[in-house]
Amino acid sequence: MVLANLIGGFIVILVGVTLLPTVADEVEAAQGGNVTGAASTVLDLTTIFFALGIMAAGVSLAVGGLRNAGLV
Repeated sequence: MVLANLIGGFIVILVGVTLLPTVADEVEAAQGGNVTGAASTVLDLTTIFFALGIMAAGVSLAVGGLRNAGLV
């Protein structure tokens, strides 16, 4: 079970890092339209929050696996 959590965390991080350029490209394409002011600022933050979400999910799975193993 511990190994499964660690592998799951690794897979989440791997998939997230793989999708990060796609998300960044789509955000850039969305800003090509009529986006100004606060909407533009929030749209810029989308990539950062996606990266933070992937990082948090991967870290929580890894810490959970290590905690179950008694290492944390």
